[in-house]
Amino acid sequence: MSNKTPTSLQAKLSRLDARHRAIIGELADIGLVLRGSIAARKGRCGKPACRCHRDPEALHGPYHIWTRKRAGKTVTVVLSPEEAAVCQQWTQNMRRLDRLVMALQALGQRAAEAVRSAE
Repeated sequence: MSNKTPTSLQAKLSRLDARHRAIIGELADIGLVLRGSIAARKGRCGKPACRCHRDPEALHGPYHIWTRKRAGKTVTVVLSPEEAAVCQQWTQNMRRLDRLVMALQALGQRAAEAVRSAE
């Protein structure tokens, strides 16, 4: 039996619940989400005589690439600069959503441990 009183358990659970509600409030501000990453890449073409093969500064691009996993396989799509700018914000929103969900899970874990240790 733990030496925690029901009052201290309730206070702890109340604090965890307040933090939980604050995180839930943050979720409302996220906006559209997009899994994956957006990157600008430069590359060499397939023409052996092109200057991009002789001069690393003469690579073609930048090409804006959206990469993600679908059914365990990497999928890559080339985006226009305008599309990349929009999608970049959505991928940042996705990372923020992931962080908030992990924080909610951690709070649930802490609450379960508090209840369990109070028994």
